[in-house]
Amino acid sequence: MDVAPRDPAKYDAVVVGAGPNGLAAAIVLARAGCEVLVVEAAESVGGGTRSAALTLPGFVHDVCSAIHPLGAGSPLFQTFPLDRFGLEWIQPPVPLAHPLDDGTAVLLERTVEATAAGLGPDASAYRRLMAPLVADADRILRFILGPFRIPRHPLALARFGLKALRSVVGLASEQFEGERARALLAGLAAHSMLPLERSPSAAVGLVLAMLGHTAGWPLPRGGSQRIADTLAAYVRSLGGEIVTGRPVRALDELPPCRAVLLDLTPRQVLAIAGQRFPAGYRRWLERYRYGPGVYKMDWALAGPIPWRAPECQRAATVHLGGTLDEIAAAERAVTAGRHPERPFVILAQPSLFDPSRAPAGRHTAWAYCHVPNSSRVDMTERIEAQVERFAPGFRDLILARSVSRPADLEQYNLNYVGGDINGGLQDLRQLFTRPAPRLNPYTTPDPRLYICSASTPPGGGVHGMCGYWAARAALRRVLRVPRRRA
Repeated sequence: MDVAPRDPAKYDAVVVGAGPNGLAAAIVLARAGCEVLVVEAAESVGGGTRSAALTLPGFVHDVCSAIHPLGAGSPLFQTFPLDRFGLEWIQPPVPLAHPLDDGTAVLLERTVEATAAGLGPDASAYRRLMAPLVADADRILRFILGPFRIPRHPLALARFGLKALRSVVGLASEQFEGERARALLAGLAAHSMLPLERSPSAAVGLVLAMLGHTAGWPLPRGGSQRIADTLAAYVRSLGGEIVTGRPVRALDELPPCRAVLLDLTPRQVLAIAGQRFPAGYRRWLERYRYGPGVYKMDWALAGPIPWRAPECQRAATVHLGGTLDEIAAAERAVTAGRHPERPFVILAQPSLFDPSRAPAGRHTAWAYCHVPNSSRVDMTERIEAQVERFAPGFRDLILARSVSRPADLEQYNLNYVGGDINGGLQDLRQLFTRPAPRLNPYTTPDPRLYICSASTPPGGGVHGMCGYWAARAALRRVLRVPRRRA
């Protein structure tokens, strides 16, 4: 446990949960001059950005998130001097590889032009689709990474929104003729954990492609724990305090303060503070919908993954799922409560670019697939078969494996309800109204209580923006910090 907190009467705000959003909220509050305490149930900070030796000594694995396009592209993190506290981003030569059964791979390159060059007959269509979005990337990101509000740049948002609010099946089928471009966009959109026939699955695909061309898909040197550690170091440098190993089961366990920010999903908010809310707000939180879970695997490997398509060695992230039709069928099955025989697998191979992750000559790999929420089905064989499909001989390299089922992930972090790593389903109904329809979704009926988790806009991802917006709401509403300073 970290050092004991000082005189509790001195705190302006207490943040419950030391994930990226909770730590980001603490930084925003501390920079505004508030006395801040962060209370974390686990023995270390991090939430979804922790690393551990999950397999063998000397192998560093990311327990949850591994690749961070939103971390590099976050407008908030760009204002933090995180490099001063030890965070170093590693940019692989290629953000993403998507191998196909013909032995080639589609690449999401750092530029629109380089990506288009690998798409054959769809080169011009890809340029027309992505070049305007990349040109407007800063304006688009600043709008979508927050609650719904009147846009400052309506034309840029209109160009994005007309395509983003579609299903990726409809968009890809209309925009592209060939399977390569369609497969690339389908794999990107499958991060939404929505059926690819459903709106707004296209939005996630377009944003991730845009980030690949603007911010890259980097990994932190030494593991994702470095992100949390640098955020925590920044909190402390601003005078904030962090206490770990202290679960909070009720609000009266916290020291007196003027505002409490909860980096928790609705289920945990109800358990801690439900009695403070009117019946109508409680019902909204009780009806909050969680999305599919994930089944995650980590491997210690005797060597690099032997991809049939050698270009996969240039990317830290590899999408394993084949064509658009195959990926769509897998994600559709998950939503229907079934387990696909050929799941869509998101794989990271960080040790190719960060030798600190494994002993010399050895490697690590990280992968997950989507499964129905709270699934108990063993997906080990199906995930490894998908890797072997595109990298024959992969299984021969496995020295040790670690498996995290949905229940394991929820036990590790109670915010991962049923294995849902996004803090709740991100469909149209819950995109901007999460966790309940309010003019300011970070507030609650209790003026002292705020929610700053991924269950608020903009949702899942390591970007800190949920914490930023919640901290701003608290500063304006009860901490009385002027708008410009907030």
